[in-house]
Formats: sequence, structure tokens, C-alpha cells
Amino acid sequence: VQLVESGGGLVQAGGSLRLSCVASGRNNGVIGHMGWYRQAPGKQRELVATINVDGNSNYIDAVKGRFTISRDNAQSTVYLQMNNLKPEDTAVYYCNARNTITTIEGSRSLELWGQGTLVTVSS
Repeated sequence: VQLVESGGGLVQAGGSLRLSCVASGRNNGVIGHMGWYRQAPGKQRELVATINVDGNSNYIDAVKGRFTISRDNAQSTVYLQMNNLKPEDTAVYYCNARNTITTIEGSRSLELWGQGTLVTVSS
């Protein structure tokens, strides 16, 4: 199974973008916790938002009130709706998901990452 992202691009400040991430391919596990991270030039990767299977979400303060994370469990897809974008939101955005595989020997979880999608916000 792999995560495939889409939806990045160039937008002016105040504009909106919607990122999508789908877990595609054969999966013998169950997708649980999902989230979005971002990495700006010269900075470390940071968590932006997370959502669990029940739809409970968390955000960093910098995006609260502007970004909304959601998911479609049936489609193993997570979205990030980004409104009122600011130049400081410019970064490569990465999708993350926890995939848990259960066998007769027990359960193990793996962290999956997307390839990243670039979001550029011009002032």
C-alpha cells in the first residue's frame, strides 16, 4: 500500500487549496490515524493536522480556523482543505497514515508517507 497525494499548486495569499491523499494498492492492514505534515525550505518537517478513524481532529495553532482535515474511511482517503492561505504556509505537504497489520502472531503498525505535494502561496 502507498499514499498518493494531489492538490498542491500555486495560489495567491487569501486563496484556497484542497489536498487529497489516498492509500492505494493492496493492503493487508487497517488504516488508522492519518495526518498532514509540512516542510518549508530550510525548516524541519512539522505536524499540521491529524484525524483518527472516528473523525476527531487536531491542528497546530498556526492553521486553526483556516485548515480543515477530513477523511473518507471507505476510500482510505484524507483531505486537507486550506483556506485564507498565507505566504508562511508555503511548504511541501506530506500525507501520513498509520497502517496496522494483524496476524496470528500479533499486530504491528507501520507509518506510511506520501511523496509530498508542493504548496506555494504568493504575497
